[in-house]
Amino acid sequence: MSQKLIEEYTDFVDKVTSEASKSSNKMNERIEYLGSHGVKVSRLLTAGIGLSGEIGEFNEIIKKIMFQEKTFDAASHEHMKKELGDIMWYVIQACLALNIDLTDVIKANKEKLSQRFPRNQFNVKDSDNRKVGDI
Repeated sequence: MSQKLIEEYTDFVDKVTSEASKSSNKMNERIEYLGSHGVKVSRLLTAGIGLSGEIGEFNEIIKKIMFQEKTFDAASHEHMKKELGDIMWYVIQACLALNIDLTDVIKANKEKLSQRFPRNQFNVKDSDNRKVGDI
Protein backbone atom coordinates (compact mmCIF):
# COMPACT_ATOMS: atom_id res chain seq x y z
CA MET A 1 0.00 0.00 0.00
CA SER A 2 1.43 3.36 -0.96
CA GLN A 3 2.18 6.06 1.59
CA LYS A 4 0.30 8.54 -0.60
CA LEU A 5 -2.88 6.47 -0.42
CA ILE A 6 -2.58 6.22 3.36
CA GLU A 7 -2.10 9.99 3.66
CA GLU A 8 -5.05 10.71 1.34
CA TYR A 9 -7.26 8.31 3.25
CA THR A 10 -6.17 9.76 6.60
CA ASP A 11 -7.09 13.24 5.36
CA PHE A 12 -10.43 11.92 4.08
CA VAL A 13 -11.22 10.25 7.41
CA ASP A 14 -10.42 13.46 9.26
CA LYS A 15 -12.69 15.51 6.99
CA VAL A 16 -15.69 13.17 7.35
CA THR A 17 -15.38 12.90 11.15
CA SER A 18 -17.81 14.93 13.27
CA GLU A 19 -16.53 17.67 15.55
CA ALA A 20 -17.88 15.81 18.59
CA SER A 21 -15.68 12.86 17.60
CA LYS A 22 -12.59 15.06 17.29
CA SER A 23 -13.08 17.54 20.13
CA SER A 24 -13.62 16.80 23.81
CA ASN A 25 -15.21 20.23 24.20
CA LYS A 26 -17.77 19.51 21.47
CA MET A 27 -18.36 16.03 22.88
CA ASN A 28 -18.98 17.56 26.31
CA GLU A 29 -21.57 19.86 24.73
CA ARG A 30 -23.36 16.76 23.37
CA ILE A 31 -23.17 15.12 26.79
CA GLU A 32 -24.78 18.22 28.32
CA TYR A 33 -27.40 18.22 25.55
CA LEU A 34 -28.34 14.60 26.24
CA GLY A 35 -28.35 15.24 29.97
CA SER A 36 -30.77 18.13 29.47
CA HIS A 37 -33.11 15.63 27.82
CA GLY A 38 -33.04 13.30 30.83
CA VAL A 39 -30.48 10.85 29.46
CA LYS A 40 -28.02 9.44 31.97
CA VAL A 41 -25.04 9.63 29.63
CA SER A 42 -22.60 7.62 31.74
CA ARG A 43 -25.05 4.72 31.85
CA LEU A 44 -25.74 5.09 28.12
CA LEU A 45 -22.04 4.90 27.27
CA THR A 46 -21.59 1.99 29.68
CA ALA A 47 -24.48 0.20 27.96
CA GLY A 48 -23.37 0.83 24.39
CA ILE A 49 -19.72 -0.02 24.90
CA GLY A 50 -20.53 -2.92 27.20
CA LEU A 51 -23.08 -4.44 24.79
CA SER A 52 -20.53 -4.33 22.01
CA GLY A 53 -18.01 -6.24 24.09
CA GLU A 54 -20.42 -8.80 25.49
CA ILE A 55 -22.04 -9.50 22.14
CA GLY A 56 -18.53 -10.02 20.80
CA GLU A 57 -17.86 -12.56 23.55
CA PHE A 58 -21.16 -14.35 22.79
CA ASN A 59 -20.31 -14.41 19.08
CA GLU A 60 -16.83 -15.70 19.84
CA ILE A 61 -18.35 -18.83 21.39
CA ILE A 62 -20.61 -19.31 18.36
CA LYS A 63 -17.65 -18.77 16.00
CA LYS A 64 -15.54 -21.39 17.73
CA ILE A 65 -18.36 -23.96 17.65
CA MET A 66 -19.39 -23.22 14.07
CA PHE A 67 -16.06 -22.64 12.34
CA GLN A 68 -13.37 -24.13 14.57
CA GLU A 69 -15.14 -27.40 15.36
CA LYS A 70 -15.26 -26.80 19.11
CA THR A 71 -17.68 -29.01 20.99
CA PHE A 72 -21.13 -27.76 21.89
CA ASP A 73 -21.50 -29.23 25.35
CA ALA A 74 -22.88 -28.33 28.76
CA ALA A 75 -19.93 -26.02 29.45
CA SER A 76 -20.31 -24.06 26.21
CA HIS A 77 -24.08 -23.88 26.74
CA GLU A 78 -23.52 -22.51 30.25
CA HIS A 79 -20.92 -20.06 28.94
CA MET A 80 -23.41 -18.76 26.36
CA LYS A 81 -26.06 -18.41 29.07
CA LYS A 82 -23.67 -16.37 31.20
CA GLU A 83 -22.78 -14.11 28.28
CA LEU A 84 -26.50 -13.58 27.62
CA GLY A 85 -26.81 -12.57 31.25
CA ASP A 86 -24.04 -10.02 30.77
CA ILE A 87 -25.81 -8.74 27.64
CA MET A 88 -29.04 -8.38 29.62
CA TRP A 89 -27.18 -6.44 32.33
CA TYR A 90 -26.13 -3.89 29.72
CA VAL A 91 -29.62 -3.81 28.17
CA ILE A 92 -30.98 -2.82 31.59
CA GLN A 93 -28.24 -0.19 31.87
CA ALA A 94 -29.51 1.28 28.59
CA CYS A 95 -33.07 1.21 29.91
CA LEU A 96 -31.95 3.04 33.05
CA ALA A 97 -30.01 5.56 30.95
CA LEU A 98 -33.06 6.35 28.83
CA ASN A 99 -35.74 5.97 31.52
CA ILE A 100 -37.36 3.12 29.61
CA ASP A 101 -39.09 0.11 31.15
CA LEU A 102 -37.92 -3.20 29.66
CA THR A 103 -41.53 -4.30 29.18
CA ASP A 104 -42.07 -1.25 26.95
CA VAL A 105 -39.04 -2.25 24.87
CA ILE A 106 -40.46 -5.76 24.44
CA LYS A 107 -43.95 -4.48 23.59
CA ALA A 108 -42.58 -1.99 21.03
CA ASN A 109 -40.44 -4.67 19.41
CA LYS A 110 -43.37 -7.08 19.22
CA GLU A 111 -45.56 -4.37 17.67
CA LYS A 112 -42.88 -3.48 15.12
CA LEU A 113 -42.36 -7.11 14.11
CA SER A 114 -46.11 -7.80 14.05
CA GLN A 115 -46.51 -4.99 11.53
CA ARG A 116 -43.57 -6.24 9.49
CA PHE A 117 -44.88 -9.82 9.54
CA PRO A 118 -48.68 -9.44 9.57
CA ARG A 119 -49.22 -13.23 9.52
CA ASN A 120 -46.96 -13.52 12.60
CA GLN A 121 -44.58 -15.73 10.67
CA PHE A 122 -41.25 -14.94 9.04
CA ASN A 123 -41.09 -14.80 5.30
CA VAL A 124 -38.45 -13.35 3.02
CA LYS A 125 -40.85 -11.08 1.11
CA ASP A 126 -41.99 -9.23 4.23
CA SER A 127 -38.43 -9.09 5.54
CA ASP A 128 -37.04 -7.62 2.31
CA ASN A 129 -39.93 -5.25 1.51
CA ARG A 130 -40.16 -3.08 4.59
CA LYS A 131 -42.46 -0.10 4.79
CA VAL A 132 -41.05 3.41 5.09
CA GLY A 133 -40.02 4.01 8.70
CA ASP A 134 -39.62 0.31 9.53
CA ILE A 135 -36.26 0.25 11.24
